[in-house]
Amino acid sequence: MALSMYDISVPVFTRGLAQLTHFLDKSLAHAKANGVDPATLVEARLAPDMLTLAGQIQRASDASKLGVARIAGITAPSFPDEEKTWDDLLARIAKTQDFLASVERAQVDGQEEREVVIKAGGGEAHFTAQRYLLQFALPNFFFHVTTAYGVLRHKGMPIGKMDYLGRF
Repeated sequence: MALSMYDISVPVFTRGLAQLTHFLDKSLAHAKANGVDPATLVEARLAPDMLTLAGQIQRASDASKLGVARIAGITAPSFPDEEKTWDDLLARIAKTQDFLASVERAQVDGQEEREVVIKAGGGEAHFTAQRYLLQFALPNFFFHVTTAYGVLRHKGMPIGKMDYLGRF
């Protein structure tokens, strides 16, 4: 059976967001148990020129919701980047998951050749929907999920590869 555009987008993004929630939850429990202020984690970053943990989660949210919306030819919900607390971050992920759950298979399947145009680097990048998903949306999403994981590991949170990958 061939994989469909839906199969390689909505469930993949949904699972990645679930794992992001899992390692955020595990990190919060560890922080509370060890007297670490979660606010310091929300603002943590790997390098001065990189986004904070909050920024990484915002971009993972955007990459998934915009990725699916662009493929389906629908408008993604707009979430202002105002998350300041751990609960705000978890709520952002949940809103993104709710949007993904609202997208029907028929809106995504068969859209491989839909034109997707994004603004990038002061210009525009043109893709087919399939190329956009495989070469931009998915790598971008996983870059930000992985970087969020890296920020938490850098701050001493006891999360590991299986927290990132999850159960199969």
